Amino acid sequence: MTQELTSPSPAPQAPGTGRGPGWWRDAVIYQVYVRSFADSDGDGIGDLRGARERLPYLKDLGVDAVWLTPFYASPQADGGYDVADYRAVDPLFGTLQDADELIRAAHDLGLRVIVDIVPNHTSDRHPWFQDPELARQRYLFRPGKGESGELPPNDWESVFGGPAWTRTDRGDWYLHLFAPEQPDLNWDNPEVHAEFEAIMRFWLDLGVDGFRVDVAHGMIKAPGLPDIGHGAQAQLIGAQVLPFFDQDGVHAIHRAWRRLLDGYGDARGKQVIGVAEAWAPSAERLALYVRPDELHQAFNFQFLNAPWQSDALRSVIDASLAATASVGAPTTWVLSNHDVVRHTTRLGGSLARARAATLLMLALPGSAYLYQGEELGLPEVTDLPDEVRQDPAFFRGGRATGAVGPGTDTESAPDGAAAGGQDGFRDGCRVPLPWSGELPPYGFGPGGSWLPQPADWGGLTVAAQTGDPASTLELYRAALELRRRLPGLGDGPMSWAPAPDGVLALTRPGLLCTVNTLGHDVGLPVPGTPLLSSAPVTVDDATAQLPGDSCTWWAI
Repeated sequence: MTQELTSPSPAPQAPGTGRGPGWWRDAVIYQVYVRSFADSDGDGIGDLRGARERLPYLKDLGVDAVWLTPFYASPQADGGYDVADYRAVDPLFGTLQDADELIRAAHDLGLRVIVDIVPNHTSDRHPWFQDPELARQRYLFRPGKGESGELPPNDWESVFGGPAWTRTDRGDWYLHLFAPEQPDLNWDNPEVHAEFEAIMRFWLDLGVDGFRVDVAHGMIKAPGLPDIGHGAQAQLIGAQVLPFFDQDGVHAIHRAWRRLLDGYGDARGKQVIGVAEAWAPSAERLALYVRPDELHQAFNFQFLNAPWQSDALRSVIDASLAATASVGAPTTWVLSNHDVVRHTTRLGGSLARARAATLLMLALPGSAYLYQGEELGLPEVTDLPDEVRQDPAFFRGGRATGAVGPGTDTESAPDGAAAGGQDGFRDGCRVPLPWSGELPPYGFGPGGSWLPQPADWGGLTVAAQTGDPASTLELYRAALELRRRLPGLGDGPMSWAPAPDGVLALTRPGLLCTVNTLGHDVGLPVPGTPLLSSAPVTVDDATAQLPGDSCTWWAI
């Protein structure tokens, strides 16, 4: 007898895993890029009220928590990551009351809320930087080189392109590893430490459940700010320790923050967490950020950058699990975010690969992060006109950190995406979400959208995909339901099983996950009862045909 498993299949009834102490160890957390999620007031920019109104969608999707990108008062030189006031909501996004209501509404739905904190730099409009005397104490100013100080203090380059130094009217220079509007803070000053602990207490008192720490690897610079002696430094990030990134001194900061977070968790009776956005050159160095007395999670960018090849994926997974296990932490998997090319495009422009990669990620031990719109199968928008772009990396002629990594598939990428999409710039992954309708702005809000949406996204909207068993949205819903119900998924043991070349087979308690990374079908003995597949799987009495670029979950 032959049967074809379509995607998704009904989820079996099974005991729940529960979400008690250590909820973050196996949580699925959904990233909301606030300005592109949902607009409530018609100005074309997403806001906190729009996000609050869409929280039931996230509850129904099956995630455990929401991570909100910065909504603080900001001149918006870098999408809000240039913060002028960490305790105020920018009018673009609403009010402090809107933030409070969003947090309360999320908690009412059983969703936790994580917010960004940006400690490496502030806006140049921050009151500290606006005061010349305070600025020279709390930021990194240095005299220039050359006969009259006309040359930068060292050869460091901005992640966004160009020198990492800007000269002031007084003749000295200040450091900005990102845009000139984002001066780097001086973490040798104890007043900086005290201020950020106070900022964290402010938001914890408002009820947030944790912080995603932007550039968690960047606050401490090597003594003397030595030259690197190498150009194209952005390409070295995540490949080696640099004098401005992944310095050992950052860990003392994270240990202090862990003590603060644990104190709040003890008082509340539930854990609040810290999540490191840390680019490190190895899984072992990344694991340092999640030692028992440091942060709780660190994004696994090695996995994000892994090529779509079975040996490479297995190597990254093994190294990641071994490194985090050595410090007793879970691994935190991620495929897309607001700084990198969407994985549908990055994996050769293949939705099939993107769907398979997601099922693989959700079958791995630990926690997983989803970026808004990936559950719709959204591709990178690679044809944005120059005049609408807002990424500072575009204007400085550089490319954003991590926008293109060693995992970029250039052989099968579509035209315009061979370098990762939009030449590595980040606007293409930030186009507002399509919710409903056949025409832009697809229910994003009552007005337009701050970046133009493609004219062919009508079939990708939430409304169009809801109820369609072959849609990517329903695949995500089914996978998240199974992940919650099956006791073997989430945090726990994993082992590899024998598989043909080009195929991965990993076992979890009660489940086998097979991944065919090849572009053609592969047959293997039926390993169990099929539960869910990213593409239709044909099963007869003895053999299963795994489609090319697919992932299947089996009950065993």
